[in-house]
Amino acid sequence: MRTIHEASGLPADVYSAKCPTRQLLDQVAGKWTVLIVDALADGTMRYTDLYRRIDGVSQKMLTQTLRQLETDGFVTRTAHPTIPPRVDYDLTELGHSLRTPIAALREWIETNINRVEEARRLAAG
Repeated sequence: MRTIHEASGLPADVYSAKCPTRQLLDQVAGKWTVLIVDALADGTMRYTDLYRRIDGVSQKMLTQTLRQLETDGFVTRTAHPTIPPRVDYDLTELGHSLRTPIAALREWIETNINRVEEARRLAAG
């Protein structure tokens, strides 16, 4: 049984450019989303800890991705009124539901990197 997109009444279909599921796929499959969700899988993290953990992410992209994840209901943001200010991020129930597929993807990539690089070398001649 297919999920019906409530706003349109049409079946959810990521292959349709017009379906909102395509936008969600773009968000969920983005590298920063994958890395943030995987980093938060072990529990609450401060912004600065996330920034240090995810090598190569700019503060702008980290902030932008965290805001989108919060808007989409994957992450909660808790600001503590301390000096200096402290902000914690945590996965919501919906965010935790992404942990398994994202962890599986990360593990597959880490396991198969050598096979992929070998295929690239062979293709390059």
